[in-house]
Amino acid sequence: MDILHHKEKIVCDQCVEKFSKYEDLINHARHVHHHPIVRCNECGREFIHEKDRLHHVREEHEEKLDSREHKNLHERKLGLTPQEDLDTNRKNFSDNF
Repeated sequence: MDILHHKEKIVCDQCVEKFSKYEDLINHARHVHHHPIVRCNECGREFIHEKDRLHHVREEHEEKLDSREHKNLHERKLGLTPQEDLDTNRKNFSDNF
């Protein structure tokens, strides 16, 4: 299901119905065409295609993702082996249940 823009309207490529908002197209795709919807893990925004979600994450959450990577590199510099890092993350995650 691709998104087609026509005269400021978003058009469903499966039935050519027109929408003024992307969210309306998502609801249409979900309920009329039973198209699976993907959700951003960071903010919950919904997308019709995984490629659109990935683009969104790179554009909107890149700084947050970069800081996570930086944190992981910092922990490794402190002497944590990959296994110790995994054990620490596993312990932190299991503490939430």
